[in-house]
Amino acid sequence: MALIVMFSASGSPGVTASALGVALTWPRPVLLVEGDPTGGSAVFAGYLRAESAPASSLIDLALAERHGELGEAIAEATVRMPGSPEATVALLPGTRSHGQARSLLPLWEKLAAEFKALEATGQDVIVDAGRLGLSGSPDPLIYAADLALLVTRTDLVSLSAARSWAETLRTGFERVGGRSSLGLLLVGEGQPYSARDVQKVLQIPVTASLAWDPAAADVFAKGAKAPRRFDSSRLVRSLAAGQTAIQTAVAANRDQLATQMVGGLT
Repeated sequence: MALIVMFSASGSPGVTASALGVALTWPRPVLLVEGDPTGGSAVFAGYLRAESAPASSLIDLALAERHGELGEAIAEATVRMPGSPEATVALLPGTRSHGQARSLLPLWEKLAAEFKALEATGQDVIVDAGRLGLSGSPDPLIYAADLALLVTRTDLVSLSAARSWAETLRTGFERVGGRSSLGLLLVGEGQPYSARDVQKVLQIPVTASLAWDPAAADVFAKGAKAPRRFDSSRLVRSLAAGQTAIQTAVAANRDQLATQMVGGLT
């Protein structure tokens, strides 16, 4: 495994809830990065119910990088997520305001390398990159990802927005030789369109689907009280299946890239 980045084309299809939900059910130690250029920590404000505030954030890494201390600064800025199994989920909070996001533009490529290097320590990285097209968007993280997931609902409005970005994403990944690293994460498959329909329209493979379960999603997105039988809810069950599908996709992508590299040397 390694670097997985989630993002949306428009609206609020559930990128933050999806990224957090996948991280909290991940089978290995994982770092959740709030890369949304909108600013503020959605996890602290939502899932953690604003009961505390992050002492450090991504913006603190910019100064550390100038002193050659980026790796150390990442470790110092992360906080352990309460409620995760054996505290295996760490969080790197996002910038405090949208105005700070531009300061990170020169840093994203270096952060991509640092995040990928964490795999050697047994830690994977999941990034909530927010909405595409915003000023300060972490595009280098998206195109450096082992798996980049466009998160979308399956209604016409959502698909129209996703379609406007699909060709741009496909072209971008083809340029870096990573077309197989681009996939879709559907939220609410079948409402109304199926994975097959969506894949046909966007010409991007569906990697995984999460159930449309607003009450359970609010636990991750807003810190709502867990409903009865939350652990067996449709969303939590689909998260388990989703993270398995994500791991399988990353492994397949790596095998394909390795085959391409071997073929290029012969």
